[in-house]
Amino acid sequence: MLTAKALFLASLGVGSFLKAPMVEAHPRAAAPTPVMVPIRSIGPRERDRIAQHLLALAPHDRYLRFGYAASDEQIRRYVDGLDFERDELFGIYNRRLDLIAMAHLAFAPAEQQQDCAEFGVSVSEHARGRGYGARLFERAVVVARNEGVGMLFIHALSENAAMLKIARNAGATVVRSGSESEAHLELPAATFDSRMSEIALQHYAQVDFQLKTRAKQFWAFLAELQEIRSGVRAARDRSSP
Repeated sequence: MLTAKALFLASLGVGSFLKAPMVEAHPRAAAPTPVMVPIRSIGPRERDRIAQHLLALAPHDRYLRFGYAASDEQIRRYVDGLDFERDELFGIYNRRLDLIAMAHLAFAPAEQQQDCAEFGVSVSEHARGRGYGARLFERAVVVARNEGVGMLFIHALSENAAMLKIARNAGATVVRSGSESEAHLELPAATFDSRMSEIALQHYAQVDFQLKTRAKQFWAFLAELQEIRSGVRAARDRSSP
């Protein structure tokens, strides 16, 4: 029987439920210090955040993410067409609640083989070099396993070295065909541990998001209060003889 203490420790990244893949290393530290990376499920109410993240990508980054030079209109159509009922989307947020990295785990449509899924990822330029792409991939693997997926695919341009490195490091088989490459990773069946990992990871990310939301609201309140005080002082100065 899983105790409440075990669940709590799991949500904090302690114990077998959360393993090393869900941490990042501080790039400036002489000895890398493990830091939890909260990865939160993204729902349909966050289409605007998704669009802002993707539209901010440079042209070459859009080319690597989508396999073609996606225009603003094409990105908006992609965001509008996201199926949150079928697929899973995950994101990493900064303290301002900007979406700085996101992954799309697309499950096969009803008429196709149901035990396959495809993974796509994008990371904002200023947030690269922290292993976010790999962390998102590992989260996608956990979810895919728990959904009964036996094979995870990645379609990428052959020049997308970062994406292909993530796939190879995870043990995927990569097949190159000219300008495009395909990686496929066989997934083991879901276990009790994998299911509890998903619950704990989502709980941790949700708590992190709520704390960031409250902090943002608090700082906005302080800024507004400071503005009011500045206005009052300015009015006093103008009215004084």
